[in-house]
Formats: sequence, structure tokens, C-alpha cells
Amino acid sequence: MTHATTQASSRTPLRIHHTRLIDGTGSAPVDDAVIVIDSEGIIAYAGPAAEAPESTDRDASAQVREVDAGGRTVLPGFFDCHVHMSYAHGAHPGRRGELDRVLVTLDTAARLRQTLDTGVTTVRDLAGLASGYRTAVETGRIVGPRIQTAVRVISHTGGHGDVRLPDGTDLSDGMSELADTADEARLAVRRVLREGADLVKVCATGGMGSPYDQPDDEGLSEEEIRSVVDEARRHGGKPVAAHAQGTAGILNAIRGGVTSIEHGYGINEQALELAGERGTFVVPTLSTVYAGINKDTMPDYHYQKKVRWSGVTKENIARAIESGARIAMGTDAAVGPHGVNLMELSYLVDLGMAPMDAIVAGTRTSAELLGVEDRLGTLTEGRVGDLILCDGDPLADIGVLGDPANIVCVVQEGVVRKDLIGVAGGADGGRP
Repeated sequence: MTHATTQASSRTPLRIHHTRLIDGTGSAPVDDAVIVIDSEGIIAYAGPAAEAPESTDRDASAQVREVDAGGRTVLPGFFDCHVHMSYAHGAHPGRRGELDRVLVTLDTAARLRQTLDTGVTTVRDLAGLASGYRTAVETGRIVGPRIQTAVRVISHTGGHGDVRLPDGTDLSDGMSELADTADEARLAVRRVLREGADLVKVCATGGMGSPYDQPDDEGLSEEEIRSVVDEARRHGGKPVAAHAQGTAGILNAIRGGVTSIEHGYGINEQALELAGERGTFVVPTLSTVYAGINKDTMPDYHYQKKVRWSGVTKENIARAIESGARIAMGTDAAVGPHGVNLMELSYLVDLGMAPMDAIVAGTRTSAELLGVEDRLGTLTEGRVGDLILCDGDPLADIGVLGDPANIVCVVQEGVVRKDLIGVAGGADGGRP
């Protein structure tokens, strides 16, 4: 019997009552709600208690675990659409190579578990995470968020993804693919897809942490980005994410056809209009500005760039929020701290987003970006049973979601993964 089969067979139908429902669609909360997840991990009912059926499991004889949520709020499991799970917070990419491979693997598994405990049940890793981790989660070998991974990032020589020393020593440790022509970019796409990538990431600009460039510098050209997008299309229509901070590179990326703009610090009205026309997502990664600046631990060039760009970033992302940009939630965890992912919602609210809209950004809109909105992102009938229970009222204080201690229960595909209130009752519950 496989790990996955064992996990599925251990599911017990779950019925949560005496809860306040925020379903991720943007609809008004339901104050007295019931959520039922059947024995296959699918939501069979989510709505007012007065309308809840007595039995909704496909197997009427199945034992249903009744959970009194004590009036707590239930929300969909959240997404973090921009993480780097194989790196410790603040670690330079090259530092990973100094560790024993076994330690890297164990540390990565621990970060995945930590991220799940924050209420994030799905992540998109945008460089550094081998596809084997995705399989390990899928088959139950480790416990963590379900994963989409880009495996590597495609950059040009001297660009944001080039972390070689001036003498040529390569510190990328498997993080980067270098490409300097449109044809080389196509080959780079083929290599990352061969390694099991779910999507492709490119560097359309320079960046904060890279020593040889500035965020305003252009990375892959519009022509090269187009070739990446076309090659990804030829291989199953894989999405393309663009590291894009300066304005010129953001415009190149949108015109080149990418699915999402990552960071978007220099996004202007022209870029916002173009992104709106093309349906391009923006993943602002505000955690890198609010929580990712530390003079004591950062190289001086990195610190100076961050300070110089922080105010501009806040102004531009506030304008993006005001304009109704298609914003999904991402933190750039590793650049910022791991394990407090939902603080990103507070940063969005600080720049003008309504709390309900921030919740939608981290659930339904993020599911749309990852192409899984038919299965995940909302607490609605027929969707996968990913949910969290939290203490406090996130609509009155979105900050309650940013403290993992307030996330008292995490359920993933109907399996209780975190349990601070006795939901699991010792059955298939929290920790391996």
C-alpha cells in the first residue's frame, strides 16, 4: 500500500459547526455556518447551519467527526505564490552548498511543515526546489503544502539569477539556468521542464539581492521572454512567472506574454493598464519590503537597494491595489522570514486593500494564478477540503492571521494537519 493510499484511507468525514464562514469568494460572512468534508476530502456542504443536511457523506454509514469550532472563523487554506523553500531566511543561494545534502533536505522538509502550520496549504516555489519535494508531499512521505515548483530560474549572464563569483565560481547550487539568446532561452525552458518544473520563471530585470545589477536594469529581452512563453506553450501550456522589479522590464514581461509579474516594485500606470488588458497577475511580495530589510545581516549593496526602493514600492503597489490589479499573494519567503506567511495580508491592507479583498487575494485569486480554481481557493461545494480555523476576527483585524498561534486548526484534503483545539481526537491528526 502506498503512502498516498494509506493517507486517503485514514480520512474520516468531518463536520464543523458553530463557526463563522468566510468562503474566499468575497461574499459576506455566514455567522452560524456548517462545513462538511466527506471521506474523499471533498467539501460536501458549506453554508448556513439552518440549511445544512443531516448527512452529506457518500457513505451514509461512515463515522462523521463532529467539531464545535467555538465560534471561530473558518477560511479556505491559503496560498503563497512566491516562496523559496530550500533556503533558510536570509541565506545567500550559494550558502546552501556548504551544508550536507541530507541536512538541506531535512531543513527544507521542516520549512514546508512550518509553512503549512501558518495556514498555507499550497505554495508555488520560484527557484531552488527540486520536483521530488512535490512528489514527497503528494505521496505522504512528508507533510507540507502541495507544491508547484519552477525548479530553476532563467537569467542572462550577469543578471539577477547569475550568482557566480567574478572568477567564475558558480554559487547557484542548482538555482539558475543562464541564457543569452532567444534560442538559449528555449533550451533552458526544455531543461527545467525535463527536471519536472510545473512552471517557468524568468528574470526580466535585475534585483535587490544580486551583486551585478540594479532593479531598473533589464534582464531577458522582450524577444527572449516571448521565446520562453512560446516554448512553455508548446509543452502543455506551462505558465511563466517573471521576476520583474524595474518599469522597463515589467513592460517587457507583460508584452512578452508572462502569466505573472513577481514583485512589480516599479509598476506604473502604463504597466497596470497593459496587465489589465492581458489578464496578467501581480504578486507584490510586500514581505520583502516590510520584513525583509536587516542592515546587520545583509550585504551593504543589498541593504542600500532595499532602502532606496522601499518607499517607491509602497507607492506603486498602493496604486496597483487602488486600480483593481489582479493581485495574488506571495511573500518571497527566504528573503523574508519563513513561518509568518500570512503577515503578507496585513501589508496589502496597509497599502489600501480591504481585509476581505486581501483574503480573496490569498485564496481564490491565487488559485486562479496557479490554475487550480476548479479544485481549490474557496470553501464551496465540490472543492477540495482545505481550510483553517482561526482565533479572532480577520475582517476587524487582518493581523490575527499573521500570527501562527491564532491558526488553531489546518485541514488539508480533509486530513487534520494542525490541531490546537482537539479537532483530530487522536485519529489521523496533526503531526507525523
